[in-house]
Amino acid sequence: MKMNYFVFGTNNKEKAVAFYDELFDGSGLNKINEEGRMALWGNEDFMFSVAEPFDENPASNGNGTMLGFHVDSIEEVNRLHKKTLDLGGISEGEPGIRSNMHSAYARDLDKNKICFYTTNA
Repeated sequence: MKMNYFVFGTNNKEKAVAFYDELFDGSGLNKINEEGRMALWGNEDFMFSVAEPFDENPASNGNGTMLGFHVDSIEEVNRLHKKTLDLGGISEGEPGIRSNMHSAYARDLDKNKICFYTTNA
């Protein structure tokens, strides 16, 4: 079994899509679809989506919920963390070694927590 997709709820799909379009530019995740309440990016291994909640209640970030993006290098961890901040995200942990991985943590515009990490440290 392997995970194939992850969805973050958003209260502003237009801003969330612009944020992730820019963040994923050059990363190998490409927009597959955008229609209705959802936008989807993916590659051969993984899909990621932002969506307005189906139940029409406000989206909220989960306390303790986090999505990790495995990347190929320390430089890519650092680049994506900086880019997240440049796009208006919030740092939740500067790049560094944790649990034998080089990782960095941030929150997107809806305060969803994301991690960029590499085992090539």
